[in-house]
Amino acid sequence: MQNALLVVTIVLGVVITALTLFQGKGGGLGSAWGGTGAGFQTRRGLEKMLLRLTAILIFLFFVVSVINVLL
Repeated sequence: MQNALLVVTIVLGVVITALTLFQGKGGGLGSAWGGTGAGFQTRRGLEKMLLRLTAILIFLFFVVSVINVLL
């Protein structure tokens, strides 16, 4: 059981990392030092779906990690 939870944790971690990297569209600290001054934009379409999917997977990662610690 614990091996299965560990595998699920690793897979979720890799998928969350990949989804986070896909969302890097011009944001981050690069804009703090002379980057584009684009203001706040709402996310639409694929960006919105990736953001929601990432949030759901982060929640699942948290739940699986807590279950793994309790067992």
